Amino acid sequence: MSERRLDSHRTVIASVTLLILLTLAAFYAPRFTYPTVVPKVVPPVRPIMPTVQLWLSTANRRLQLQRQPDIDMIPRGTSPADVVIDLKKTFQTMVGFGAAMTDSSAWLLQNKLNFFQRRALLRELYGPPPNLGFNMMRLTIGASDFSLKPYTFDDVPFGQTDPQLRHFNITPTLHDLIPTVRQALAINPRLRIVASSWSAPAWMKTSENLIGGELLPQYESTYADYLVKFLDTYESNGIPIFALTLQNEPGFVPVTYPGMEMPAATRARVIAQYLGPKLAGRNPKTQILEWDHNWSQADQTLSVLADPTAARYIDGVAWHCYEGSQYAQGRVHRAFPKKDAYITECSGGDWESAINGELLWFTRELLVTGIRQWARGVIYWNLVLDEQHGPHFGGCALCKGVVTIDSHTGEVTRNDEYYAFAHFSKFVLPGAVRVESTMTDDKGLANVAFQNASDGSVVLVMVNSNVKPFPVSVAQGQTRFEYTMPPESVATFVWNADQANTWARRVLRWLECAR
Repeated sequence: MSERRLDSHRTVIASVTLLILLTLAAFYAPRFTYPTVVPKVVPPVRPIMPTVQLWLSTANRRLQLQRQPDIDMIPRGTSPADVVIDLKKTFQTMVGFGAAMTDSSAWLLQNKLNFFQRRALLRELYGPPPNLGFNMMRLTIGASDFSLKPYTFDDVPFGQTDPQLRHFNITPTLHDLIPTVRQALAINPRLRIVASSWSAPAWMKTSENLIGGELLPQYESTYADYLVKFLDTYESNGIPIFALTLQNEPGFVPVTYPGMEMPAATRARVIAQYLGPKLAGRNPKTQILEWDHNWSQADQTLSVLADPTAARYIDGVAWHCYEGSQYAQGRVHRAFPKKDAYITECSGGDWESAINGELLWFTRELLVTGIRQWARGVIYWNLVLDEQHGPHFGGCALCKGVVTIDSHTGEVTRNDEYYAFAHFSKFVLPGAVRVESTMTDDKGLANVAFQNASDGSVVLVMVNSNVKPFPVSVAQGQTRFEYTMPPESVATFVWNADQANTWARRVLRWLECAR
């Protein structure tokens, strides 16, 4: 056998031998069974905790509407809360907040600020949040005590009359007031304006003077025409009027500035026979608000609303804060639940009772309690005054504006009333609905809650009048949060109700899975 064939034969024998050995090894190898892998059940990731946003002011002015760290929400649990908010129980729909653009306010804005200062301040006051967000305004029909001089829109020489209103003109407001109002409307076209007359023209009155007297019966129809002519003239100047009151403070006769007494019987008659029918067919409608005076004389407006003919034209009641109790609003609401309530005048001032500031009073008494007693809107008196509480023609010598403009430097100071209103106007948007919240007045706390229609957010404004910190717990739906109110402070809390309740449901599922 050749050497080559011998090598080939040896290779075949080696290959066969290796194959046999591998087969035997596989057959006799020990058997091993791998265990079955059981996946571990891992609970879902815990949902991100929702938070409550907080803005805080203190009576000592160390904090003025300053943003604070967010507050974490927790599941509601079973322990009782101090304040329980029920979004299913609703009350009035809010119209808004604002102040009066008096002649004095307009004059200061036009004459003591330059163009850029005026534009910036008006944008701050009437621009949408994060600006102040004012969306209501009050105007005077003719002069008030906060005018530079007395006037009406139909003044004629003494001894003359003008029953056809041929001399009607708005010349006294053309230079300062109308341009300022139009600038505010350019910033907020949805501004709701309430107009009030301080006096009829002197020739319509028993006193033959803008100061004192009553409306002569023979001019009741003419006076209604005068008010309608005001509406038409302002409308033609780009200023729509949302609501009208027949007479400012009809139960008070001032002796230093224009005014006019107008008893309940006269008001009912003028509205029923003249003003109401004249306004009934207007589009857009201008509402009629009855009274426009203090909480202390609710019987007057009850008697006017008891007149069925007058009542059919009356949309609501306007209130002032200077005498009586806010609960008069609730009394009238219970008697006439379809009539709205508005607070159309309240002024702060440098009087003795305000020596420690007015933040707490305005937030607690005017805004929180006034709204709890059905107010759909709250309007402060002067938007702007100077460091001398003016300029003014008689009347209040110590009143303050929402802001003060220094007549020498143009410097703007934001007063306590600015921050009291800001706790509402920046957060409670037009169309928001007041919702049920536990009353806590007996604890030195006051609160009122809302839900905004635009995004469903919940707004809670709370006032701690105590001189010590006060821990408070708030529950809404399946969630709650806790916070210690600083002494003498005002807080606005804002949170997303849907997000909070969705989170609470997910937390419960998470806990079930984690068990």
